[in-house]
Amino acid sequence: MSRRLIGAGLATLVGVVFLIGLGVWQLKRLAWKEGLIAAVSARTHADPTPAPPPSQWAALKPADYEYRRVAVKGVYDYSHQEFIFRALEDPRGRYGGVGYYVMTPLKLADGETIIVDRGFVPDALKAAADKGPRGEVEVVGLMRSSERRNLFTPPDDPAHHQFYTRDVAGLARAMQLGVHAPFVIDAEAGPDPLPQGGETRLVFDNNHLGYAFTWFGLAAALTAVFAIYASGQVRAAGAAKPPQS
Repeated sequence: MSRRLIGAGLATLVGVVFLIGLGVWQLKRLAWKEGLIAAVSARTHADPTPAPPPSQWAALKPADYEYRRVAVKGVYDYSHQEFIFRALEDPRGRYGGVGYYVMTPLKLADGETIIVDRGFVPDALKAAADKGPRGEVEVVGLMRSSERRNLFTPPDDPAHHQFYTRDVAGLARAMQLGVHAPFVIDAEAGPDPLPQGGETRLVFDNNHLGYAFTWFGLAAALTAVFAIYASGQVRAAGAAKPPQS
């Protein structure tokens, strides 16, 4: 067997193992994503439970509460609102397009604060964010942690009250809050048309099975290519041998 064929065989083996490993990893991601979707569905459709009290905030982990449906009572502080720029696609309510999520501090009875995403307002109707119930209200919604930033997200500019992500700590600093929850509550749709609540994105991309088949298919194709190459090398070596007398 020629060194060239041995080298090609080893390279193919390494490639096939690598591609199969990627396929197996995607299958693990598939199981994780399906578990996440099931957990989110269960949490969002459950009856609301009381929001965690301030005594528990320091120990909270996002994986334990993300999308949990809760209820909490407090008083809105409209004077310290901030806005997160968003182009809302596929809205559940009437309004969509370019606008803002309205982030309003909710003062609890003991003075602590939970930031509430009261919903979406179109850019042309931003003034509607200053309207809302006065006095104590009960907010029902989903607990959310800080939003991850991607490569295409502009940096937040708290000094000019420009936000592009749900950064709980950054919002709290801009609002000049004292003790505050490490999470936000996405409010459900209420009787008022604006802000338009209930716009939490609950659709998750789940292409992991297709990715897994792609990697496994590439592994099979690489194996087939090597088999064709090796067969040709063997035939060529046989043809090159001098006939025996």
